[in-house]
Amino acid sequence: MSLGGVHDEAEIRGHRRTYIGAMPGRIINAIRQAGKDNPLILLDEIDKLGSDYRGDPSSALLEVLDPEQNNNFRDHYLEIPYDLSNVLFITTANTTETIPQALLDRMETIHLSGYTEEEKLEIAARHLLPNQLNQNALKKTQLTITRDGLRNLITGYTHEAGVRQLERELAHLCRRAAILITEQGQKKIKVTAANLPDLIGKQKFHYEKASEQDQIGVATGLAWTYAGGDTLMIEVNIMPGTGHLELTGQLGDVMKESARAALSYIRSRAASLGIAEDFGTKSDIHIHVPAGATPKDGPSAGITLATALASALSGRAVRRNVAMTGEITLRGRILPIGGLKEKVIAAHRAGIDTVLVPLENQRDASDIPAAVLEKVKLIYVDSMDDVFAQALVAPASAGSAPAATALPQHHKS
Repeated sequence: MSLGGVHDEAEIRGHRRTYIGAMPGRIINAIRQAGKDNPLILLDEIDKLGSDYRGDPSSALLEVLDPEQNNNFRDHYLEIPYDLSNVLFITTANTTETIPQALLDRMETIHLSGYTEEEKLEIAARHLLPNQLNQNALKKTQLTITRDGLRNLITGYTHEAGVRQLERELAHLCRRAAILITEQGQKKIKVTAANLPDLIGKQKFHYEKASEQDQIGVATGLAWTYAGGDTLMIEVNIMPGTGHLELTGQLGDVMKESARAALSYIRSRAASLGIAEDFGTKSDIHIHVPAGATPKDGPSAGITLATALASALSGRAVRRNVAMTGEITLRGRILPIGGLKEKVIAAHRAGIDTVLVPLENQRDASDIPAAVLEKVKLIYVDSMDDVFAQALVAPASAGSAPAATALPQHHKS
């Protein structure tokens, strides 16, 4: 039962028989269609319910989904109590943010993470490609795709948690192959990573790769998006000034607060980090998070912001093979985050072999595929001291740190 665009309460409760064309609601109709008293009813896209002057269907669903009330459900058409307690209801949603809290409270929420790259490879090879070959009247011998070509199709032409866009790109590839076979007389087409752009055009998406050298003032964070994980490069510039903090890159309120908390922590630890204690009054700080057109929010970039700040102010470079995620407190404690599986997979895709993870997220490591854990080392950290020890390159010699107002080396002209 699709609920997308439903904005009439009568769709759930039905119409009274005094109205012309009255009929039962969708729930009673579904039970009548199933012919059983205890069916499974799937309510699809419950996050897209609407409401207008005809009522609020999400309020009507409160009685339907509440096991304490639905044994006496009243459909306006039937006008007698009907027992829904034997019905198993499953709802689907892309996000819980638009579901009313009272309705969400009556559900048990199960979060399903997106497919990994390896899972997409197997799904495409075993199911999607044979299906598209059949739909485009192609034989298996006429179109073959190498594993590297399929991997490049996934990473360069799709950006999603599922495989819907991947199936469209495979359909595009099959149609292109059909044209080459019928119009140019080619007998067999082999798709590789090299000739993929010639067949379906240039890549649509590009992922950040690990830096080729250690840099000052640049740290690699990890972010979770609707399409999975991604790397987040955080850049910090230090300039002579009066202590102004500039934040750019379409940062949300929570991320801005994380940046201020990270700066406060760095100021409180300036002496132990080899930073001039008066940098807060003699330097301006600019924090930028590319890409500037993409909105970003959340507290999990806190330790990345603090590391980039400490690097820029102390002149110590950040190791290029290290990425990190975690929320920071004013005392330098590191709090747990969500989406660890997707974030570690994103680090692996970017060529990073070490990820700093909050200690309390140790329980989530079992969700990460074994193939990824073989190539990515997880280091559990509990405080910013642990992060600095792992992420920052040791200073060349004592007292050699540049003044706080100096520009990072990689930004000098």
